[in-house]
Amino acid sequence: MNKEQNQIVKAWEAAVRKSAGPKRRAKSIFTPMSVAHVDDDDDDLNSSHDRGFGFGFGIGTMKRGGEESGSHVEKILSNGDFYTGNCLDNLPHGQGKYLWTDGCMYVGEWQKGKTMGKGRFSWPSGATYEGDFKDGHMDGKGTYIGSSGDTYKGCWVMDLRHGNGTQSFPNGDFYDGEWRKGMQSGHGRYQWKNGNHYIGQWRHGLFSGNGTMMWSNGNRYDGCWEEGLPKGNGTFRWGDGSFYVGVWSKDPKEQSGTYYPSGSCAGNLEWDPQELYSVDLDECRLWPCEKVAIYPSHKTLNPAGLEEEEEPTFKKSDACERPRWKSVDGRLSNYSSEDGSSYSYDGSSLGSPLVDPLLPRAPNFRLKPPKRQGETISKGHKNYELMLNLQLGIRHAVGRPAPSTSLDLKSSAFDPKEKVWTKFPSEGSKYTPPHSSCEFKWKDYCPVVFRALRKLFKVDPADYMLSLCGNDALRELSSPGKSGSFFYLTHDDRYMIKTMKKAECKVFLRMLPGYYKHVRAFENTLVTKFFGLHCVRLTGTAQKKVRFVIMGNLFCSQYPIHRRFDLKGSTFGRTTDKPESEVDPTITLKDLDLNYIFRLRKAWFQEFCRQVDRDCDFLEQERIMDYSLLVGLHFRGISCGENVTPSSGRSSGTRTPTGYALWIHLGISMPARAESTMRRSSVSETPQLVGEPTGELYDIIIFFGIIDILQDYDISKKIEHAYKSFQYDPTSISAVDPRLYSRRFRDFLFRVFVEDKV
Repeated sequence: MNKEQNQIVKAWEAAVRKSAGPKRRAKSIFTPMSVAHVDDDDDDLNSSHDRGFGFGFGIGTMKRGGEESGSHVEKILSNGDFYTGNCLDNLPHGQGKYLWTDGCMYVGEWQKGKTMGKGRFSWPSGATYEGDFKDGHMDGKGTYIGSSGDTYKGCWVMDLRHGNGTQSFPNGDFYDGEWRKGMQSGHGRYQWKNGNHYIGQWRHGLFSGNGTMMWSNGNRYDGCWEEGLPKGNGTFRWGDGSFYVGVWSKDPKEQSGTYYPSGSCAGNLEWDPQELYSVDLDECRLWPCEKVAIYPSHKTLNPAGLEEEEEPTFKKSDACERPRWKSVDGRLSNYSSEDGSSYSYDGSSLGSPLVDPLLPRAPNFRLKPPKRQGETISKGHKNYELMLNLQLGIRHAVGRPAPSTSLDLKSSAFDPKEKVWTKFPSEGSKYTPPHSSCEFKWKDYCPVVFRALRKLFKVDPADYMLSLCGNDALRELSSPGKSGSFFYLTHDDRYMIKTMKKAECKVFLRMLPGYYKHVRAFENTLVTKFFGLHCVRLTGTAQKKVRFVIMGNLFCSQYPIHRRFDLKGSTFGRTTDKPESEVDPTITLKDLDLNYIFRLRKAWFQEFCRQVDRDCDFLEQERIMDYSLLVGLHFRGISCGENVTPSSGRSSGTRTPTGYALWIHLGISMPARAESTMRRSSVSETPQLVGEPTGELYDIIIFFGIIDILQDYDISKKIEHAYKSFQYDPTSISAVDPRLYSRRFRDFLFRVFVEDKV
């Protein structure tokens, strides 16, 4: 090795150590580098995972080969990462090893820049995964050994434990059974180090369903479980043969049963069933699985660095802060230019998953800088007192003491007459606090049902109240919807509040039993999530009533929404008539504005088709029409103005404190590809609904859900259908019979969403 190469090695090693943080000798992951002859590469590559993080490869050399896998390269990339292995079209392809500057390393098979096939991924903490990879994810069969010594062997899907697998915990506990989305779900057996064990059903990492808990002293419980605790019918047996049969609940008021002593002993007559919760189960706590520091699919590459040597391109930043460089996988280094200017790589978004570098990143349109949607309701706003009343009512309704809610509800809970009125005088009362607003009455519709829905949707009551009733004000959207309803957003964008007409409220209460049954049966349902239905009635001469429903906000995400569409499958009036230059990320486009089809992976596309059929069957059964699919698109690699940084967590009406989702839920932050379309010119009066594919593809993150599901086919809609049918094509208008609407809606979506064959 010549002197120049030695200098390169030393510079690279120093840069890596600097980016890895403060020096900690005990946990250093970097060993002194030795340089092997180029001809020894194959042996080094095959055995590199047995030698830690040190590697012995020539730097800056290139060996050309005639195989289909392309050339062999060894190179330090422009951002400090290192790659050695086969390369095709400037992308890792075949066998190769990639080392990131934070100490993560992958050794194994690649396909067009993505980890694909057998491989081994290791973390700076000492944790390792060895097994199958697919599209950059741990996917297939593999073994994960954590830094603390816990070991999982089994099936993986999209970086998460999913399928059958065994988990050995560092404290000596052991689990063997089914997993779903990274947690124990299905049938499984958990054995504690002390000899206790549970065999039965699991859900979301907790005992749920029918199961048996056996203690090492001979006692056992057989029966129903819910959220990790006995709930419902069950039997507790002692080793001496006596047993207790009854209905179990952690709430003593709901506990009931009968004790049956054995023929030879009556020593447990004084036993309190609540001891099962406070004593017996106290020694049966589950050990948590070690969290993966960063998923392999979140590690991005610097494919441009595999090309011929080029000077990196920078873009100047106007921010008056310490100058920094940003690497491709989102890390910030402490680089300062000599003149004090601030630069950043013009790369991918912080935390974005692996992007196919062969695809164009975004279409050719310029986006205006995103702005926070809505007007903050501050003192002096016309709806300021209404907002205070709403927040007071929700805080009272959610915080009111109530018995533990079971998901198995009685039919009486859905009775439209099941409502609670509460009076809120300004000076306060025995049950309500004093407040500065005017006196009002608060109505809570079907409180038990909505409490169960919030539990079903895993909404924490404290977080729910903090979002809706915290110190931050709500935001009112600038213009009401077509129905005349007003919309309000919480400060964290998690929830949307919509005012309702009396007719909509009646429809919702009528379909509430079917809605509850549907969302409970289908976890991936696309229909809107509802969390509460309330009414505020102002006292005095006005006697004004305001009904409103609380819903989840589909676009609450870290990703900026660049385009949004409201799709119904009809053509009459389904365009915004705005030129491209006037369309900004906050404008909702319609069917005839849509110029893409969306390509989903096979498994997601199949689940999408099944769920659309289920949801449409439900809405058709409830005689609902005029609903639509709300779609949001985030184009990978696009920026909305130079004053916006991806790491700010704020976008066009969206903000969450969380990073990229650990699991892809249907319709939420789904990686996909969009193919642009072109409508052919036609002389017919009916425009072409879906354009012809052009072959131009883009990497996107897509969001979608079915909204506006509270319009039934009432007399007004029937009159609208009859009137418009005289003037226009009856199949092109929105107001049609629910059966026809459902069929047309499905047919349209199955043309817009297609399976990605690649």
